[in-house]
Amino acid sequence: MMPAFREWVNRQHPQAARRAGCNPVVTAGSGRGVLIHLWTAGSARPAYFVPAMHQLDQLKAHTIVVADTGNFRQLAQYAPRDATTNPSLILKAVQQAEYAPLLQEAVVAHRGEPLADIVDQVLVRFGLEILKVVPGRVSTEVDARLSFDTAATIARAHRLIGLYEAAGVPRERVLIKIASTWEGIQAARALEREGIHCNLTLLFSFCQAVACGEAGVTLISPFVGRIFDWYKKQAGAAWDEAAMAGANDPGVQSVARIYHHYKKFGIATEVMGASFRNTGQILALAGCDLLTISPDLLAQLQASEAPVQRALDPAASARMDLHAVTYTEPAFRYALNEDAMATEKLAEGIRLFAADAAKLDRLIQEA
Repeated sequence: MMPAFREWVNRQHPQAARRAGCNPVVTAGSGRGVLIHLWTAGSARPAYFVPAMHQLDQLKAHTIVVADTGNFRQLAQYAPRDATTNPSLILKAVQQAEYAPLLQEAVVAHRGEPLADIVDQVLVRFGLEILKVVPGRVSTEVDARLSFDTAATIARAHRLIGLYEAAGVPRERVLIKIASTWEGIQAARALEREGIHCNLTLLFSFCQAVACGEAGVTLISPFVGRIFDWYKKQAGAAWDEAAMAGANDPGVQSVARIYHHYKKFGIATEVMGASFRNTGQILALAGCDLLTISPDLLAQLQASEAPVQRALDPAASARMDLHAVTYTEPAFRYALNEDAMATEKLAEGIRLFAADAAKLDRLIQEA
């Protein structure tokens, strides 16, 4: 039996799993599910019919699934453990009729306060709603316009955490999202020492990941899809979609390299693949610590019952012949500069998030 299926049986059918020494064996199958018998010491146990397992459940046997959305009313149907947001997702949400009242209520309650304070109230309001649905953590992002200001990033993180704690949410349930600039990584280093956990986003290069690991960051979010986009655009007509899929996808390869490095050298920072363009990229990273996935792609995974095989395994990574790497600030800046894709996508990502933050500012001012 596939390990993912065995784990799922244990989870979904605890009455069977609790039978000491039982070993589930598939004895019949169809498109609707499988019939299993439980064998112990050579004696047959009762048979159980187990419905077919869709890809989302199979993936959850290997990886923590996170929902990448500000639309908290969509979350429950996918049962993610955590959720992530960013300025673009929040901006999109507050322009929908069902979420607009959250922005309006925050503005009315805090009218006359500095604009940046009201923005944080809106972000935390969404985070609080999300935490009513997910059992784990929510990621809330610091203004991208502070990406090169360590002190201002720390101050903004303190305010966000303060708002969550004032609402009764312990800091362990919040990840502060910060851009993976050198300044952002140093802000995260200081925050982690205070017990404020960080999610370093807009991560496109190996040097960014190494620096985050050295800083003791809780979690990083390498952007699979945006890396893929850059290489596809560069290749132009020469791009071969089929040949560059799965394990050959440059975004997948970037995340896998980081994952192997962390597991080989015992780096505790969690790897959460992000920014996916299709389910193939997601499945090629099955086994990654976490994967944050948009509702559209979560729905596609739920609709398929094709088998999911684990692609990343910490034991396999630990056996790899890899060399330890470290970066001083000059070495980091040079390595990032040498990586044209990472340099361009980091700058572009900050500009886009900053533009959406400015749009959110205007919506608040007009409310």
